[in-house]
Amino acid sequence: MPALRGLHLIRGGAMAPALNPRPRTRAEGDDTAAADDEMPVMTVEFSRFDTWYEIDSWWEGRFLERTKKGAFKRTIKSQGPAGIKVLFNHGRDMQIHQKVLGVASILEERDTSPYMEVPLLDTSYNRDLVPGLEAGAYGSSFMFEVIGESWNREPGAADHNPEGLPERTITEIKLFEAGPVTWPANPDATAGLRSGVDWLMEELAERDSEQYQELVRSFEAFRSLHGLRTPSKEGPATPGRTDPQAPAPGNQPARHARGLSAAARSRRLSLLGVKR
Repeated sequence: MPALRGLHLIRGGAMAPALNPRPRTRAEGDDTAAADDEMPVMTVEFSRFDTWYEIDSWWEGRFLERTKKGAFKRTIKSQGPAGIKVLFNHGRDMQIHQKVLGVASILEERDTSPYMEVPLLDTSYNRDLVPGLEAGAYGSSFMFEVIGESWNREPGAADHNPEGLPERTITEIKLFEAGPVTWPANPDATAGLRSGVDWLMEELAERDSEQYQELVRSFEAFRSLHGLRTPSKEGPATPGRTDPQAPAPGNQPARHARGLSAAARSRRLSLLGVKR
């Protein structure tokens, strides 16, 4: 089914970015010194297909999520490798800003996850990053929008879901950007560390209040639509932020929605671009 549009999400990659020597042809000769000075190729693997992980986010709510194989195929075909921006810390590093690290030469779905290769540009900021990448000091992360999804709001307890949390299966995404990050959302971690949305919202609150307020309304509609509650009464670490509107964290236990209110239905139609 179609997903609510306009929500740019962040998820951690399957593993830290790796660096490989840049392939050389015979025509380039055997200049060892020149080869040693060449910038390497960075490889990135995205989240594993068909693997459940928990989202525990103030903005998104708390639920289980997985990505089906094939979810990246359309975005890869329509945008191509060069259409995906490769940035450090999602373009929000105070020194590198939105300078690209390179142009992806390969972007494809493999058996276990999407895979990307990026020949790094020969720049001073990339040379500053290389030692940390070689040491495995950075994680990887990607930004996307969900295009197709399915939900099981009352799954019941299971081995992969002992609490019976709502389950979301992502069937199609639109990929915007990917790259190394200082603080990755670990795909194998427990609650709260998989989603990078809370970090993004904190950044937007300080730098782009208009986009921040727009996303606040979108995430309110998302949580209301799927009957999700935020995990903490304290709220997000954003300046001047009040508790999110319906549904807000409270003293009563969370319950799963069995239907849409008129307000939630209106917000959903608006986000889907449907005029009433």
